[in-house]
Amino acid sequence: MSNTPQVPTPAHILADSMLSRHFGKETVNYFSSSPLNRLSFLRSEHPFLSAALKHPSTRFVLLKDLAPLTRSPAELYYAKYNEVRKLVPEDVYDRPEEDMIKEFDSRKTSAQLIFLGLDESRKQDGLAWKIYNGTPYFALDVTPKGSQEHQSHAKDIISSLEAQGLSFYQSRVVMSLPADEAAIYAQSRALVDWNTRNTFCGTCGHPTLSVNSGTKRACPPTDAALVEAGKERPGCNTRTTLSNLSFPRTDPTIIVAVLSADAKRILLGRSKRFPSNLYSTLAGFIEPAESVEDAVRREVWEEAGVTLSRVVIHSSQPWPYPANLMIGAIAQVSDPEHEKISLLHDPELEDAKWFEVDEVEEALRIGTGPLGEQAGPEYKGGLRLPPPTAIANQLIQAAITGDYITSQKSKM
Repeated sequence: MSNTPQVPTPAHILADSMLSRHFGKETVNYFSSSPLNRLSFLRSEHPFLSAALKHPSTRFVLLKDLAPLTRSPAELYYAKYNEVRKLVPEDVYDRPEEDMIKEFDSRKTSAQLIFLGLDESRKQDGLAWKIYNGTPYFALDVTPKGSQEHQSHAKDIISSLEAQGLSFYQSRVVMSLPADEAAIYAQSRALVDWNTRNTFCGTCGHPTLSVNSGTKRACPPTDAALVEAGKERPGCNTRTTLSNLSFPRTDPTIIVAVLSADAKRILLGRSKRFPSNLYSTLAGFIEPAESVEDAVRREVWEEAGVTLSRVVIHSSQPWPYPANLMIGAIAQVSDPEHEKISLLHDPELEDAKWFEVDEVEEALRIGTGPLGEQAGPEYKGGLRLPPPTAIANQLIQAAITGDYITSQKSKM
C-alpha cells in the first residue's frame, strides 16, 4: 500500500454529462467518497446486523481515545470478530431496539459499536443479504471506561493487539491514510466522538442509549438502576414528540479562496499556530439563519477587512475534528477599493496578504505540506501552502486554473 495519501478519484468524476461539460470535472476532497455503501435503512434491522457482526469477512475499525489502530501511519488495521468478541457479545443484536430501550440499565457498560456499511467491491466471500452483497465494516470504541469488567476486557484486547506490533496512531489530525481508508476512518471517528459526547440527554440530563447501530441515541423512559433504588426517571419532552432521538450533528463551515478584482492575486491568511511562511484560505463557521454565500462574505470581512462580491460554491470536505463539513467556495472582489486588508475587526489571523498568482503557483508545485511537516525537497523558502489532501489546496488550484478566470488570463 502506498505511503502517499491520495485525493479520491471515484469513477463518477470521469463520466460525461451536460453538467460536467458545463462546470468541469467534480472536485472530490480527502475524507469523502467512502468505498462503503452505508445502507442506513438497515441500521435498525437487527437480524442483518447480527449476521454482519459475525460474518468471517467482517472488518472492525478500532479506536482508543479516538486514535485509530494502525499498522503504520499510512495503513489502518482491520480487526476480526474473534479479536474483539470480549467487548462485543454474539447476542448484542438479539433484542429489538424497543426492548433494549424498555430494559435499559445505566449500570451496565456496552461497547460503542457502529455499523459503517458494506464494501460492495468485495463480494467474493462477503455477506449476502437480500439484494446486497459485500464485506461489512464496523467501528468499535475500545477505550477502557465504564464498569471494571468492561475496562478489563478493553485492556486485554488492546494488549493483545499491541503485542502484534500494532499501535493506536496518536495525531491531532490524521491525514496520512490512503483516500479510501481515510473516508472510513473519518466516518468512524466522527460517530464514536459524537456518541462519547452525548452519553447524557441534553434535556433531562439522564443517561442515553445508543440505538440504530450507533447513529442515534435515545432517552429511555425507565432505568433499572433507578427502579431498584425506588426512584423513577423524570419526564422528558424528548419522549413526548416525534423528536424523541438525538442524531449526530454536522457543523457547517465555509472556506474560501478569494481573488482580487483583476484575478491576478489571491488573498491568504495565517494563524499563529502555522509553521513559518505557511498561509491558507480563510474559513469560519456558518451562523444560524445565514446562507453559505453570506457567511463567506462576513468571514472574509471580519478576518481580513476585504469586501467580496460574487461567491461561487466549489466543493466540500468532511472534517471529522470533530464534526465539521467544510463548504468550499471561490469568491472575488469587484472593485480594487474593496481589497484593502484590515486585521482590526476579528483578531483571529496573525497576518493576511494578497499573493501574486505566479508565487502561489510556485508554492503549489514545491511548497506544500501538512502542519508539523517539512515541505518538499525543492522548497528553499518563501510561501508554503496546505497539502492536496486539504480542501484549501483544491480551492487555491481551482481559483488559479478554473474556467472563470481563464478568460481573464487570456485578455492579459
